Amino acid sequence: MENKQHGKDFVEEGGQIAAKEQKGDEKQQVGEHAKLELTDFRLLRTLGTGSFGRVHLVQSKHNGRYYAIKVLKKMEIVRLKQVAHTKNERDVLMSISHPFIVNLWGTFQDDVNLYMVMDYVPGGELFSYLRKSKRFSESTAKFYAAEVLLAIVYLHGHDVCYRDLKPENILIDSTGNIRITDFGFAKRVPDVTWTLCGTPDYLAPEVIQSKGYGKAVDFWSLGILIYEMLAGYPPFYDESQFRLYEKILTSELKFPPHFSAEARDLLKHLLTSDLTRRYGNLKNGYRDVTEHPWFGDMDFEKMLHRQVPAPYVPPLSGDGDASNFDQYPEEKMPYGLPHSDPYGRYFKEF
Repeated sequence: MENKQHGKDFVEEGGQIAAKEQKGDEKQQVGEHAKLELTDFRLLRTLGTGSFGRVHLVQSKHNGRYYAIKVLKKMEIVRLKQVAHTKNERDVLMSISHPFIVNLWGTFQDDVNLYMVMDYVPGGELFSYLRKSKRFSESTAKFYAAEVLLAIVYLHGHDVCYRDLKPENILIDSTGNIRITDFGFAKRVPDVTWTLCGTPDYLAPEVIQSKGYGKAVDFWSLGILIYEMLAGYPPFYDESQFRLYEKILTSELKFPPHFSAEARDLLKHLLTSDLTRRYGNLKNGYRDVTEHPWFGDMDFEKMLHRQVPAPYVPPLSGDGDASNFDQYPEEKMPYGLPHSDPYGRYFKEF
């Protein structure tokens, strides 16, 4: 198929420009005429929690639209040595825009917390849908893998290594298309980096071995994601993190019998510790993946324009429906109260 050949320029230029223009228009309505602040929004409910904060569903008082606000405790970010990761997340998200990546509309802070205002993606996590389905058919897995791949290609074109690809970080929007979220480990990597970060099941061998590594780690993680979508579980697993790392470094890849020959072949080329053989890292770049027979019937140009029907459209009663997210106990501590701010100096950009 010819239109698979001219992905890169289009993915990096056309897709970016169209998305940026749309983002600019809406920013005026979110409240960019003035600095965003907590009083611009009505806090509705918690969508998720993490080690140093939580994500809330909110409604803008300016345009009535729903957003997700990620609230991060400054003290916890500093205590857990996540200052650089937090700044990276903001810097990367403020500089990119893509149909399959969550938009960051703005950031602000008070004495205690940082706030990141992002798209609300109402369909919940791909992880939840995968667990309910047990495993995906090859056509369903291919749809999600293609959208993730286009987002990765776009990021790599901007020298961004994502480093945390997993079903929990892929959200499903109201039309059934994906949005990648949580850029806490994303980093500009023109050549190599050394930080050990990511989710154990998805770590590439070169990260575990503390070698300098580059963007090829995202293609390894794409292989793990495809495998998990098709099997219902990741290819390497162990309760012990040490033994898990050992398996990633030494175990031979085994496939369930229902995997097609094309899927097995693609996964062998993605899940190889030999970087001189890993697809995505060779002379032909990402095209080795897009032109692989497993993606033979995929029109990536239509996919980028969200013109390929999604295999699943989440049930939603309206824009602010949060029924696809788990319920969490709400925090009693109100935000925005005056307090001493010993950590504000670390977060001047917010």
